[in-house]
Amino acid sequence: MSSIMAENVTTDAHGDIPEYFNFATDVVDDWSNRAPDSTALWWIDGCGNEVCLSYRDLAVSSRKFCNVLQASGVQKGDTVLLVMKPQPAWWEILTACLRMGVVVSPGTSQLSSKDLKYRLKTSAATCVISDLENAGKFEAADIDQSLSCKFVVAGHRDGWISYEDSMKSADEDFNAPSTRAADTALCYFTSGTTGHPKMVIHTQASYGIGHRVTGGSWQQLKPAEVVWCVTDTGWAKAAYSAYFGPIIQGSTVFSVGMPFDAVSTLELLGNYPIDVFCAAPTAYRLLIQENVSSLDAASLKRCFSAGEPLNPEVISQWKKLTRLTIKEGYGQTETCILCASWDDIETRPGSMGTAAPGHDLQVVDQDGVVLGSGEEGEIALRVVPHRPVGLFKEYLNSAERMAESFRGDWYFTGDRAVRDEDGYFWFLSRSDDVIISSGYRIGPFEVESALLEHPAVTESAVVSSPDPVRGEVVKAFVVLSDGVSESEDLVRELQNHVKRETAPFKYPRRIEFVRELPKTVSGKIRRVELRAMEWADQ
Repeated sequence: MSSIMAENVTTDAHGDIPEYFNFATDVVDDWSNRAPDSTALWWIDGCGNEVCLSYRDLAVSSRKFCNVLQASGVQKGDTVLLVMKPQPAWWEILTACLRMGVVVSPGTSQLSSKDLKYRLKTSAATCVISDLENAGKFEAADIDQSLSCKFVVAGHRDGWISYEDSMKSADEDFNAPSTRAADTALCYFTSGTTGHPKMVIHTQASYGIGHRVTGGSWQQLKPAEVVWCVTDTGWAKAAYSAYFGPIIQGSTVFSVGMPFDAVSTLELLGNYPIDVFCAAPTAYRLLIQENVSSLDAASLKRCFSAGEPLNPEVISQWKKLTRLTIKEGYGQTETCILCASWDDIETRPGSMGTAAPGHDLQVVDQDGVVLGSGEEGEIALRVVPHRPVGLFKEYLNSAERMAESFRGDWYFTGDRAVRDEDGYFWFLSRSDDVIISSGYRIGPFEVESALLEHPAVTESAVVSSPDPVRGEVVKAFVVLSDGVSESEDLVRELQNHVKRETAPFKYPRRIEFVRELPKTVSGKIRRVELRAMEWADQ
């Protein structure tokens, strides 16, 4: 077990992975024994309420909830949908599920009832855990009767088990079943170019051990350091820097239970002893528009960014205002950190940095041939003869997606870049039509499908469009039905329609009405042509 802990972070991405591994028993419990009173989670709600969980608290509460789950019919190997806004119970529940070998499928609280229904059916979940706000959306989704139980956090609802009430009399001891390092632990849904979101499967080891690189090598976290990652608990970024990365290092996760706001964020950075700050580029772009010069964050030591490319001018301005350089990191839901600006290399603004220690990351052509410096190609990770521990297990029930991503000796990321002669990667674009807006991954198919459900729409095509704050936003080209006239009112109506049909972050912020869409001879819409028009002047 000692090879997993902070003081022995290995630079080998393959390492000596034990046959049996469980993040809760091998990492959380270890810190609970070594530093029981050290704070694991420091949560505030922005209204004066605070909760601090020590590593002992986290270990005990997770064991208690294991007993609750087991008594409610949830067994090792079952899948639990976990959808709620950030609050302490999220960390307790995730730890409990890992402990008993239950598969966790986190989701953002922005998901619609339609989204939740799809996830319930596709994941074959037997249990849902939610807060009051999202519980209503689950019920509207017509929950399948195959569910063993439904838990609601921080409230009461008919037909749901109260998380807090169930924990009051739960036993603190739990005999955890052994889990293999290769056992499934997490199921994330990620959008692709076509079809509904696919299930990305991670094991106990892939995130539980793989994120040594994230918390140790990249962020250089130390025991008891306070790290604040601005993220929704439904995204893999929360796993990166608000759970696995910092907990492996014995650090303190700082979390805020309210929506992001630039002014409030600057106030919190000045009022709380935050050592490490991590946020998506969109957040930094909004922060530098405020009065950052008044920020007195004496404890702030390191700043990080991930989720989308960061503009060099933002890095420069943030450094002028705070004297700190934002270190970029590149990874995916499918991976841990693959490429970053590391502590021991020169930060080159605009670059993704260099490959993670022990990872053979290259720019290759479509046949997997490594390209020379300055040549554009796809970022790929070598998986033969050694598969890096932090790589996901599979796209569940998606042989086609697996075949697209794993070719020859490589895992193809779907991102295009060039690599310079010093080994620095420079991001260019997605190789498919997936839109990355404010760090959110949005598949055009989902938005197009929602638009087509509106009677005013005959055809639609969705692409990315450049945006100074969000990096890129969703733009829809819409062909209207006969007799329908374009108007600003119709634009708003279509936007609200998409918000109702799917997660609100996916709605098209820009809509352009057209007479026809460009197509191939076989009738397929040429999104590439529309996207090229949008980005022509960039």
